[in-house]
Amino acid sequence: MPDPATATATATATATATATVTAARAVPGAGAPGPALTPVRRIPVRFSGDGAGLGELSWGQREIWLTMLRQRSWLPIGGWSRLAPGTTLAGVADELRWIMRRYRPMRTRLRFTAGGRPLQSVAGRGTIGLDVYDCPDDADPEAFVAALDARDRGRPFDFVEEWPVRMAVVRHRGAPTHLSTVMTHLVTDGLGGRLFLAEVADRANAGPDTGLPPLDQARWQAGDAGRRQNAKALRHWERTIARLPAKPPPAAGRFLRGELRTTALPLAVHVLSERADADSSQVLMALFAQALPGDGPAVLRPMVSNRFRRGFERVVAMVAQRGICAADVAGEPFAEALRRVGVAAMAAYKYAYVDPDAVAGLYARAGADPDAGLWFNDRRVATRQGFGGPVPDADALRAAAPGRLRWTVEQDDPFDPLSVDVDDDGEDPGALLLTVFTDTARLPAAGAEALLRRAEERAVREAIAMLEETP
Repeated sequence: MPDPATATATATATATATATVTAARAVPGAGAPGPALTPVRRIPVRFSGDGAGLGELSWGQREIWLTMLRQRSWLPIGGWSRLAPGTTLAGVADELRWIMRRYRPMRTRLRFTAGGRPLQSVAGRGTIGLDVYDCPDDADPEAFVAALDARDRGRPFDFVEEWPVRMAVVRHRGAPTHLSTVMTHLVTDGLGGRLFLAEVADRANAGPDTGLPPLDQARWQAGDAGRRQNAKALRHWERTIARLPAKPPPAAGRFLRGELRTTALPLAVHVLSERADADSSQVLMALFAQALPGDGPAVLRPMVSNRFRRGFERVVAMVAQRGICAADVAGEPFAEALRRVGVAAMAAYKYAYVDPDAVAGLYARAGADPDAGLWFNDRRVATRQGFGGPVPDADALRAAAPGRLRWTVEQDDPFDPLSVDVDDDGEDPGALLLTVFTDTARLPAAGAEALLRRAEERAVREAIAMLEETP
């Protein structure tokens, strides 16, 4: 393997990142950054940590990297927050130093082989800048930090030279009031992000970091045990890919993002999961499986956290990967569809821990459509493990209005293929927020909306029927 630290490889890396990963999309509604968004100071924060080394990307890192290339975005995560009164710049710098020391993905940059293959390089020491911005006295600091956060998400990212976190403090009338923290998705997945926030908020009580870091994950994956796991997973993928349609010819389309806020769906899912004694995520997957258009098996691509694996439960790293399953549910009663989806989903969860390059090879050899089916990501926190309160009655279900849909983004750069993310609605504690992404060349806006409506309507209909049949 060529030395990735050579000037040739570095030049290849920079060219690859510039050519294939463009600036991230701005956050809708965040406001346009203005000329005042210039740091008045950059505080150098020196750090050190263990685990330095160079190696292949882990499977989770490799999968999110391929997603970045496909979407032409560095997929920034993070956000801004208010600082507690009395917070000092020195205190924020100490927090940043602690973060860089504790979490190896924060000290990880990419190096590229002469052929352009990315490697992870974990640094044992370094210096990162903490930017300081002064919001004008007569301006709103929240609007200022929101614009700053959007600007930092929109700036191109240099995977070779930049540390994977951009942190900035906003001062208003001399006092630090807000913090913006933007990271590349190579750092962690959603569950790791929540763990990160909890540990940073209570640093004094954070125990030793016992999670398996990505460099160690990659070493395990390259060993005998990893190869055995990969071989078993690939057999599942090969069987499922054989059921997929052929890859269609390229077609021009636009990529849309929409949001459906619904109170009817969570009421119905509460009933269905309780009465059928089924996981609510399984219920949602069965509803969408029967709502999908077309003939043949319903293909679902659930996002799997992989955190049930040893060493992954409390690691701040990118370990989530897409699984795959196919279930014949067309025309079946909902109870049978729920059973079939549950069986298929268990295999998807078990075999989502796999080398994404090997999976791509299976698709290519089969000539199958790698974007077939519905990509599904259940990101709920409050209701994921169960709904609070009594089971709704039939009258409550009949009274629930259909969800409200609005299209929020239209663009040329691709999102994921037909995809639905499920979140608890932050604006309405009793609602769910469904975020849908679609390629209009495959499924126009009307078809994507119909998919959501069919799932919602079927949920309500099946829940009412189940309530009325229950003695």
